[in-house]
Amino acid sequence: MVAAKRVYLLLLLGLAIAFLLSLFLSVAFAITVTLIFDIVVLILMVVDGLRVKPLRVQITRQLPSRFSIGRDNPVVLNIISEKANAIIQIRDYYPLDFGASKSVLNTTVAANTTQELTYTVHPTQRGEFAWGNIQVRQLSPWGLAWDDWQIRHGLTVKVYPDLIGLRSLSIRLTLQSSGAIRQSRRLGIGTEFAELRNYRTGDDLRLIDWKATARRVGTHGNTPPLVRVLEPEQEQTLLILLDRGRLMTARVKGLQRFDWGLNATLSLALAGLHRGDRVGVGVFDNQMHTWMPPERGQNHLNQLIDRLTPIQPVLLESDYLGAVTHVVQQQTRRSLVVIITDLVDATASTELLAALTRLAPRYLPFCVTLRDPKVDDLAHRFTDDVTQAYTRAVALDLLAQRQVAFAQLKQKGVLVLDAPANQISDQLVERYLQLKAKNQL
Repeated sequence: MVAAKRVYLLLLLGLAIAFLLSLFLSVAFAITVTLIFDIVVLILMVVDGLRVKPLRVQITRQLPSRFSIGRDNPVVLNIISEKANAIIQIRDYYPLDFGASKSVLNTTVAANTTQELTYTVHPTQRGEFAWGNIQVRQLSPWGLAWDDWQIRHGLTVKVYPDLIGLRSLSIRLTLQSSGAIRQSRRLGIGTEFAELRNYRTGDDLRLIDWKATARRVGTHGNTPPLVRVLEPEQEQTLLILLDRGRLMTARVKGLQRFDWGLNATLSLALAGLHRGDRVGVGVFDNQMHTWMPPERGQNHLNQLIDRLTPIQPVLLESDYLGAVTHVVQQQTRRSLVVIITDLVDATASTELLAALTRLAPRYLPFCVTLRDPKVDDLAHRFTDDVTQAYTRAVALDLLAQRQVAFAQLKQKGVLVLDAPANQISDQLVERYLQLKAKNQL
């Protein structure tokens, strides 16, 4: 039981009464009256506090089955008040590592009604976390006391990569796929034969099948030419190598760089599986930590999520040559090999350059780096302050050295994507879809 604000106001009122009585009567009498008044107030508070116990509300919590890192995950509290109007305060003991939109929830629930309260939590680490009980305070009928109790609701929750983003991407790919297929057929883009259809204005004349047209003219007389419809080759192989070494431990926009890379890995894997490719994933540091051979289908994506979620970055130097060697030994057919990592400059990334160069031209190497947006902000922020000007110069130098390294990669036939870590997933998927549309693999 906790005293409400009204009790303190009444006690202050008692002091005011004592002061007024002391002006006209004896001090002893004023003190006696004040003590009696305070005791009455406290007794009423206790009685009022006991009255609220039979009127306690019922609260249940609804959590997502799997939490997504770096996202606002909704938490729903269902409140039932069966006997009387209830003024309540709720503190839900979510994990300390989570940020929350509200730490304390206040509401009023009418009698014989049910109400839903929703707030969001924002996890910044993957793994398992303990979720505590629900602390409830309910105001008594006279408003003199808060009945304070806990609802036992402790459990363990799991935080996964950005599953919310994956669901949104899956919907977007599904909506795009039908239009993309129609467009590719209309433009005649692709390498595999799909069907024959009548010639339309704007079709590539090189795609006219003259033999089929001649046979049709011999059978049906004067008819339009037949055009070969080509579709992009579907059964290709996409290999994703995710670095979990020292450079991936740094935090960018609240998450470790590795978490942004893991989100990008799963997004790219989803896009590849959606386009019919065989997708394989490897996670490496100074050795190949996890290797999942190329497979197809939604079930493979679920396996990737389950296998990759527990992995954390480590303070070890990454062995790019070792990772590439593993790929060459495991995969003999031509593939798109995407390495998700970060680099500092051409000198510090010599091994990465050598590893990617080894892949070309047998494979199609693709280097994806996760840039810190803070460096961009510092590089483009003009200032008259000497210290900040020095910081800006360092940021500009870092960006310039990255560009030198990327130029060397491009000269060796390596595809490059350098994007802010918090934007890497969308840009990587878009770049992959462009590669598929152009049949660069």
